[in-house]
Parts: sequence; structure tokens; C-alpha cells
Amino acid sequence: MVAIIPENLQVYVRGVILVTDLVSHMSYVDMFNFFVFCVFTVFYSYQLYFVFHVLTHKVKPRVAKKNHRYAVVISARNEAAVIGDLIHSIRMNNYPQHLIDIFVIADNCTDNTAEVAKNAGAIVFTRFNKQYVGKGYALTYGFKRIKEQYGENGYEAYFVFDADNVLDVNYFREMNATFDNGAKASTSYRNSKNYDSNWISAGYAVWFLRECKYLSQARLLLNTSCAISGTGFFISAELIDRAGGWKWHLLTEDIEFSADTILHGEQISYTPTAMLYDEQPVTFRDSWNQRFRWAKGFYQVFGRYGLGLAKGFFTNPKGHRFACFDMFVTIAPGMLLSILTFTINGMVALLTTLGVMSFGVAVTTCLQSMFFCVFNYTLIMFSFGALTTFTEWDNIHAPASHKIRYMFTFPAFMLTYIPIALVALVKRAEWKPIAHTISVDVETLTKGEQKAAA
Repeated sequence: MVAIIPENLQVYVRGVILVTDLVSHMSYVDMFNFFVFCVFTVFYSYQLYFVFHVLTHKVKPRVAKKNHRYAVVISARNEAAVIGDLIHSIRMNNYPQHLIDIFVIADNCTDNTAEVAKNAGAIVFTRFNKQYVGKGYALTYGFKRIKEQYGENGYEAYFVFDADNVLDVNYFREMNATFDNGAKASTSYRNSKNYDSNWISAGYAVWFLRECKYLSQARLLLNTSCAISGTGFFISAELIDRAGGWKWHLLTEDIEFSADTILHGEQISYTPTAMLYDEQPVTFRDSWNQRFRWAKGFYQVFGRYGLGLAKGFFTNPKGHRFACFDMFVTIAPGMLLSILTFTINGMVALLTTLGVMSFGVAVTTCLQSMFFCVFNYTLIMFSFGALTTFTEWDNIHAPASHKIRYMFTFPAFMLTYIPIALVALVKRAEWKPIAHTISVDVETLTKGEQKAAA
């Protein structure tokens, strides 16, 4: 009696045989490369959907029914050249000024930052501590002093800025609308006040614009949680009180706060209509030091929160499971996996060529894998940089020719993360301040753009 196999089962069996035959002809290196490809596809392909969703959907405007009371907290270390501009931009904001108090933590300063801030109208706390160094510890000190001395003022939320920032005139009005609509925390649109300094500052600027447009805005549209990015955000007094003050002290305290907040089931919002301008490094030394600290900080956050976020895929208390997955991918050391792939293929190609070992792998296969590893990363970064430049064209304050030029240098800027990620894996990091010297106001920036466009 001849068994009759259903047609769909025959297709399945042929598929299994085909895959088995394919695997039998694959070398260990081929399988490793295929595994890496699958990992990146599974973990990062959703960000392509983010791009599609942003391009096809609009953010609904928010309207506030009430103006709320806020405290602004600024950690400043030798920022006398720029901090006056930030305080001035806050005081010029289209928002009731009696509802905003400005606090500056002059942290281990050796210049007259405290005097400049006080003369500009801020309440200044001076802090000298060489043991606990960094923005996180300065914020802890500042929040404690505010609670002790000004707790009766009833602040409903706290804004955190870096001293080199300047704000759009409607910044607080737009962020207030987000808070009034129920957000416990929100980040804002991070622009650059020195995009046109050189390829390094332009690289930073494009990266942050891409982060705002195609990560934060996508998360907002999809009603999942965003992540705080360094500066330009508010946190509700409720969250600060629940945490007992500012308790996040890793090298990237912003990402640590984001991971911890998401793990506790809270959602971080985004306000695309609230724009701030941030000064970017212009020397490679400063850029290396800053991004080295960031890379080390991401490793720290992954080590402390990675497992909890992975568990959160299935058990997040308020159903924000995708937010846990998204945050896990954000802090995961994907760059190291790319570097490992490149290295393994390079070693196998070299050893096979020298005759030291033979895995039946053609040298050309390994070399092709190494080439495409770099080529694909460069192509992806160029694509993101070009897309961001064109969609955010009007917000980039530089001549058109410079915008086009820096589209092509952006991949080179991103490739410099490779050695940074490697060194951060083995070298101890310390907080090194970045000098900020560009004094400018928002009106100057916008006028400069109009002049360049003319």
C-alpha cells in the first residue's frame, strides 16, 4: 500500500530537506554570519517600520487647560561663557515667568559660573566634591537642596537642561501642554546651535535630529515609551518623590533613568514642538572623550538593567512590553557584535591563507563578509543621515551646500564609534567636562538661517 502524502506536507518536507542540505554545505563561519544577520534582523528591523510610520502619520497637537509650576535644574561646571544665554532664553519664553524658578548647581567650578548665573536671575547652589564627580551626583545634590529649601513652592515637575542650551521662545508652553495632558516625563526636540562648525558637530546634530524624528516621534505616535537623551526634558514631581530624589548616577544617567522608568511601568513622552539648541563638540579629542563616556555608560546600563528589560518583554507590570524590548535594543551592545563578526572573518581569512587551518572556507567569502559588514553599516548610516537632513531641512541652520556636504561625512562620523566601542569595553572611564564657548541666542540662529537661505 502506497502512502499518500498531502501536497502541503510534501512542500514542507522538501523545504526541510532543502534547509538541511544548505546547512550541511555551510561552514561554521557561514553559519555564524547567518546567525548575526538573523539577530540584527530580529532586533533592529522594527526601526525601519518606525521610519515608515513617521512619514505616513502626523502628531496630534496638544492643548493645555492649565499652566503648571516648574523648577528648572541646571548642572554647570565652568560654564560662565554660555549659562547666561540659557537663563535669558528661559526668561524670554512665552510662559508665565512667576511659574518658573531656575536653579543652577555650580559643580566643582573654578570660574565665575555661579556669579554669572546669579546675576542672570538664577538661584545658585555651589558644590565641591572631587570624590563623586559627574552630572548625576550634581543633580542629586541639587534636588536635595531644592526639596529642603524650596519644597513649599509646590513644583509639579522639574526641567533638566545642560548649561550650553538655549530654548525656543515657545518651549515651556509646548512642554506644559504635554505635562497637562498627563505625561509623567517627556523629552523634547534637540537641535544644534553649531551644526555648521565642522563635520564632527554636524555628525552629532544629524544623529540627534534622527533620534528625535525617527525614534522619539515614532514612539510617540505608537504610544510607547521614549528615552531621555541627555538634556531638554521634564520629570514630574511624583516620579522624583517616589524615587527619593535623583538616584541615577551611572555615566549615562539619562539612559539609566529611562531604563529604570520603563522597568517600573511608566511611559516617557516626547514633545516635537518644543525645541532646544545644544552645543556640540568640534574637536575629535572632545568628541572621543564624550562618546567614550557614553559607550561605557551604555555598557553599565546594559549590565544593570539588561536582564530586567529582557524579562519585561513578558512581565512588564503595566503592559509596556514593547517599550522594554525597545529599550533593551537601545542599550544592547550591537556594535560589538558587528566588530566580532568582522574580526572572526578576518582571522579565518588570514589563517586560511597562511595554511594554519582549513575549514573549507574560501578566503573570498570571509573578505566579502568583512566588506559588506562595513559597507552595509555605511550605507545605512548614509541613508538615515540623508533622510534626516531632507526631512529636517528647515531646522538645520546652515547653507544648503553644507547640509549636502555633511550628509556624506555623517557615515564617517558614525564609523568612528567602532574604536570607541572597543576601547570602552576594556578601559575605565572618568567624567571629563567638555568646554562650551559658543554664546548665541535663538534669534541669531534663525536670522543666520534666513541669511544663508537668501
